[in-house]
Amino acid sequence: MLSIENVTSAYGRIEVLHGVTLHVEVGEIVTLIGANGAGKTTLLHAISGVQPITGGTIKFAGMPIEKRPAHARVAFGISQVPEGRQLFAPLSVKDNLRLGAWLRRGADLKSDIARICALFPMLESMWEKPAGALSGGQQQMLAIGRALMAKPRLLLLDEPSMGLAPNMVDHVLSVIRALKDDGLTILLVEQNAPAALAIADRAYVLETGRVALSGTAADIKADRRVREAYLGL
Repeated sequence: MLSIENVTSAYGRIEVLHGVTLHVEVGEIVTLIGANGAGKTTLLHAISGVQPITGGTIKFAGMPIEKRPAHARVAFGISQVPEGRQLFAPLSVKDNLRLGAWLRRGADLKSDIARICALFPMLESMWEKPAGALSGGQQQMLAIGRALMAKPRLLLLDEPSMGLAPNMVDHVLSVIRALKDDGLTILLVEQNAPAALAIADRAYVLETGRVALSGTAADIKADRRVREAYLGL
């Protein structure tokens, strides 16, 4: 579904991604792990079109998209849940969800909203509350729900467990697994490497903007360097 070949990207004169190559197959959960500053978020932004690339190719379902604007990539089927959630804080839960479907003007959204409420039942009771009044865990649920309202084929998740209580982390991870079971393809960036590797099919380790290791999640989890650097073992 997603093929990234030798991608480079920079902020001004500072190159952050140095020839990254990876792929994501249909129906997989692929996770990117690495230290802060490794380039994980930059790579997601490059895929979604928020961050321009300076070299290489990005193909989605066989189609080059690196020159397409971000809104066109959403229309193709790529949706991102950004780090820090970035909700429209003054707007209601309902309106944040509806904004996720802005490219689907005229569509009947009732079934989509019902699906989000089934995934995150607590959102339904807060329908008219401003998003900024929700707890961190509730905001994360809303951010994921907003992304799903675009009916993506590929979901980009950036640090979904950041700042959440352990029980809420477990709930979010169970939702990610359920989305995969429903056929959604997911590229997951997650600082909580043990949790990410527990639900992923494959993994890439980014170090200073380069792919240092790749393989099945089980193989990456068993690698001595990963165990020492990211798993605390």
